[in-house]
Amino acid sequence: MLSARNQLKGTIKSVKLGNVMAEVVVDVGGLEIVSAITKGSAESLGLKKGDAVTAVIKSTEVMIDK
Repeated sequence: MLSARNQLKGTIKSVKLGNVMAEVVVDVGGLEIVSAITKGSAESLGLKKGDAVTAVIKSTEVMIDK
């Protein structure tokens, strides 16, 4: 169990691997969550388009605009 309360279940829309980092786009109910993780993490998790995943958001700052 994680201490992060913001856990959003979704489906991977795309994974773009770079030399060091990976960009993972997750569809959460029609909204896109974009995460930058290490290439090694993406590879060890075996992330691919269509996978069911949970986006875990733990942040000390959340900005709101109106």
